[in-house]
Amino acid sequence: SMLAPLLLLLILCAGDAQIQVSTNVVDILVTERSGFSVSLTESSSKERVDVHPYEGEDVLASPGNLTFWLKENETRWINVSATRAGHAVISVNSADTEHFVTVNVFKVRWLNVLSAIFGWVYFVAWSVSFYPQIYLNWKRKSVVGLDFDFVFLNVTGFVAYSTFNLGIFFSTVVQEEYLSSHPSGAIPVQVNDIVFSLHATLATVITAIQCLIYERQNQTISLAARILLGALWLAALIFLLVTVAGVNPYTPWFTFLNFVSGVKLAITLIKYIPQAFFNFRRKSTIGWSIGNILLDFTGGVFSMLQMFVIAYNFDDWTSLFGNVTKFGLGVVSIGFDVLFMLQHYVFFSSHKKKSHPTPYAEALSSST
Repeated sequence: SMLAPLLLLLILCAGDAQIQVSTNVVDILVTERSGFSVSLTESSSKERVDVHPYEGEDVLASPGNLTFWLKENETRWINVSATRAGHAVISVNSADTEHFVTVNVFKVRWLNVLSAIFGWVYFVAWSVSFYPQIYLNWKRKSVVGLDFDFVFLNVTGFVAYSTFNLGIFFSTVVQEEYLSSHPSGAIPVQVNDIVFSLHATLATVITAIQCLIYERQNQTISLAARILLGALWLAALIFLLVTVAGVNPYTPWFTFLNFVSGVKLAITLIKYIPQAFFNFRRKSTIGWSIGNILLDFTGGVFSMLQMFVIAYNFDDWTSLFGNVTKFGLGVVSIGFDVLFMLQHYVFFSSHKKKSHPTPYAEALSSST
């Protein structure tokens, strides 16, 4: 009969101890105390519980190594306090279950607020930065002056950036792999990174569509850019297949996402070069919106400021460089933005009207 094994299974399951913790994340000021509770359910007997620092032991003043017994439906409060700012992980385990509680210890409370403000400032600035170019293209019904290599490299770059952010933020597997590589580091992706990267992908796709439907004269994607884009997409596909096949036994998905973030960084390093050279060759920035550059510069500055505030407040400088894409994006973007501002306001400012004696020239010189 199948009934007897089923009843035995139910009895065994009912006897399994289930350790639960009230939270998996504790955020505290370095001078404060906080904690979490541990409880036991579905146990017919007492259960031994071990609590000990798993990572970042030097950050914690308490708890140390604790061992205690819990009865069914009993709860035990665990005090948490810190010796310094940083990140730590506490292991809570019994014979059958194990939980990890991440402790984030910060120096100054108002710096957390400032960090959030900086994050939303760069989110708004970078998000809005796409629209001056989109509007200029729509107003002219032309993309003459906008380099196609830049546009389509940008699309690929933001697809890669979105993939990196989504993978790090939503996948617990990737987060565990990340923390194994950065034991005391915080996950270096926040909600506004997710929203920004997805919106940026949409905005760059819209710009690419404009390149296909508006007046473009003889402008097209260069052969070099086509070869590069094809190679990047092919490399990403091969890397993904290798990851799925389990060839890398250590941190496969985090390694893949690091490759994807490297694609974004590589594109950021080179994507502005075609547009800068295009402006130089034409001795004009007409058709290339300076509004885009001013907003991009603002976003880059505040992005960098936020990362330094987080690193200082949590005394965790490894997280500053843990997100290679975001840190590199800020440094490189700011440098190119300065170059474009020099092109627009200094080098080619006197060439705006005489370079393009078209009906649009006056409007464009004021729009750009």
